[in-house]
Amino acid sequence: MSDELICLSIPNFKGNEKRYVDEAIEAEWVSTAGAYIGQFEKNMAAKLGVADACACQSGTAGLHLCLRHFNVNAGDIVLVPTLTFIATINAVMYQGADPVFFDCTDNLCIDPSQIEAYLSEECREEDGKTVEISSGKTVKAIIPVHVFGDHCDMVRLMELAEKYHLYVIEDATESLGGVFEQGQYAGMHTGTVGHAGVFSFNGNKIITTGGGGMVVSRDQAAVDHMRYLSQQAKDDVLYFVHEEFGYNYRMTNLQAALGLAQLEELDQFLEIKRKNFERYCELLRDCSYGKIHPFKYKNVNYWFYSFKLNEPDAEKRDRLIKYLNDNRIQVRPIWKLNHTQTPFKGYRAMDCSNAQYFYDSIINIPCSTNLTEEQMDRVCALITAF
Repeated sequence: MSDELICLSIPNFKGNEKRYVDEAIEAEWVSTAGAYIGQFEKNMAAKLGVADACACQSGTAGLHLCLRHFNVNAGDIVLVPTLTFIATINAVMYQGADPVFFDCTDNLCIDPSQIEAYLSEECREEDGKTVEISSGKTVKAIIPVHVFGDHCDMVRLMELAEKYHLYVIEDATESLGGVFEQGQYAGMHTGTVGHAGVFSFNGNKIITTGGGGMVVSRDQAAVDHMRYLSQQAKDDVLYFVHEEFGYNYRMTNLQAALGLAQLEELDQFLEIKRKNFERYCELLRDCSYGKIHPFKYKNVNYWFYSFKLNEPDAEKRDRLIKYLNDNRIQVRPIWKLNHTQTPFKGYRAMDCSNAQYFYDSIINIPCSTNLTEEQMDRVCALITAF
């Protein structure tokens, strides 16, 4: 059996990536201006079925732009999942807002029933806004995260948002290519249901620009404003006039060239992800101590694969991680729950016992679209032999 390193998630560059990047270099448009940026935005908007998109430096930057656009400010409350990468919460902190942490459902996404209980029992309506009774602070937004590519219950979340006057900023950084399959949002892509949605093109995502992100919204004015903010809020380019403060969040032309080529491969990557997930399920079907955790919905992008122990056992999880890493299989646990992170311990958290259960039970295993069958066989043989 080979002892080559099998990485957790690496890019797949077998399309027009080099050609487009070389063209950008030859044209000498390599920074935050150039034709590839606009073309990438146009093609992404067409793929997602929205009118426009704003390319930016990262998914985190995109979340920050959304919060800024929707006037989420110091002292406002934002409802967030504890089970997500810390970037989701960091964006809230950039605006000086207060996160309130919520548990997950069995598909690892934020629990709408717990949100409903909080809003109905612990908040009141006041002058067309929702106020937390205990603090007097305004509840301004929800950031649902489509964890590992599975889908949040957007029907319930949007109903709650309308009832309680909240903005919904979809963190779709992990779910590009996922499509809702039923209900009133059937046929719509993740990230396009809320008031705005954000995607990430980090190196481990299903497509990558090295580092980058994209903001979308069905409100053209929102996209225009966020693009304006991402370019240092320039009102007059020649005379350097600025009516607002902005950010250096614009994507570069080199990144967009890479992204444009990657987007051309997205449908193929989605099919590979689905097939590899099904193969993992079959190979580990008879494992005595754990299984591949299922996705709740069908039309997901199968971004990350989770191997779940039959019973939560953090010590066993850690031994399994060490065993696989020692055998040159790169794996990781789920992110440390955010309400337990040092910067956020002073903020309110609901009962997050379900998230704790999954944190103690799951490791993420190699999921690159470059994976070979032989590599998957080796991963599964080692997991089974543990």
